[in-house]
Amino acid sequence: MTKLPKMFRLRQIFDTSRIYDIAAKIDNELSRLNLGRKIKPGQSVAVTVGSRGIPNLQTIVRSVVDHLKRLDAIPFVVPAMGSHGGATADGQRKVIESYGITGEAIGCEIRSSMETVVVCQTDNGLPVYFDRYAHEADHVLICNRVKPHTRFVGPIESGLMKMMLIGLGKRDGAEVYHRAIEDFDFDHITKSISERVLSKCKILAGLAIVDNALDQTSLIEAIAPNKIRSREPELLKLARQRMPKLPFQYIDLLIIDQIGKNISGTGLDTNVVGRKFNNHKATEGEYPKIKRIALRGLSRQSYGNAVGIGLAEFCRSDLLNEANLSTTAINAITAKRPSMAMQPLAYETDHEMLEDALSTIGLTKPEDIKVVWIKNTLELTEIECSATFLEEANRRQDIEVLTPLRILAFDDSGNLLP
Repeated sequence: MTKLPKMFRLRQIFDTSRIYDIAAKIDNELSRLNLGRKIKPGQSVAVTVGSRGIPNLQTIVRSVVDHLKRLDAIPFVVPAMGSHGGATADGQRKVIESYGITGEAIGCEIRSSMETVVVCQTDNGLPVYFDRYAHEADHVLICNRVKPHTRFVGPIESGLMKMMLIGLGKRDGAEVYHRAIEDFDFDHITKSISERVLSKCKILAGLAIVDNALDQTSLIEAIAPNKIRSREPELLKLARQRMPKLPFQYIDLLIIDQIGKNISGTGLDTNVVGRKFNNHKATEGEYPKIKRIALRGLSRQSYGNAVGIGLAEFCRSDLLNEANLSTTAINAITAKRPSMAMQPLAYETDHEMLEDALSTIGLTKPEDIKVVWIKNTLELTEIECSATFLEEANRRQDIEVLTPLRILAFDDSGNLLP
């Protein structure tokens, strides 16, 4: 039987700069672009909304819609999320509704469809897919968060340009572009597709969002279409600096309460857990280096999509019971990462899972075992850590120790207490 280490709670001190008046900021940013010069009264504007749980999303979308209405435009929302939501129009509508994006809440119609239009082809023969409703609109406003991608590395990762490809390309585009990534690098595909979209698909503007490490809105910037390709790499650098991180570089076991599509495209953010290029081990130069990952549950907002379970070695059987394996498989296959849907070893209780997980980390003495316990990869301000980290935590200026050492507490069923 493996002895479980004592734990303590800490708080990480992050940059907390944020925007407090979201509506005013968006109005100022869009006013700066003077969109009224392009929009004629009565023209339609498709506004994109993706599948990620972006903070303040309802306020952001409502503010965009209100601004467009003041210009006498007719805005409507288009779910732009590739194959997510089970790759159905109703499923994608339900995803954005779960974030509060309903017609009543944002003051405009939602038009959800999986139908696409082939706008043209790139020089290397890739079809450029675009959502039918967005293609029929007089203008399209791309709204999305800019952040590091969970798989690809380059000057452009996840943000406005990815939404033009994968989001508005729907399942058709997501399928083709993820296949193409096996033959061409992501940067090449992004540039070639976005160049056609920007020139042929009536893009009105981009609205880029960057979050801080507390999952709060720290930057909102309206960008003219001809500036998106040059500005987004700069915003990506800023997003990388502000994103939350684990406080230690070497961890034996990471316990995660929740994974889900609202948390990360891969359920758990590979940039946080150090498994961006290899499902079960950090590559050279990649940190943190985590030996084992144990998952406890799936977020409700993921609607059964448990993609990312393949990054873990262990999980609670509850997670698999909550998962829709068909939805999970669709997402993993569309992304051409079938291993992301593969199932870890499953356990009825936390106690069984942790004992087996810790028995696989090597000859480390119980008092030296490095365990970190988090809610999810978005919320990393307060976390639980094992005793071996305490000395370092007390030395560091960016960490506040909140509790003394204490034993891991389980309920009568053998599951961790909150």
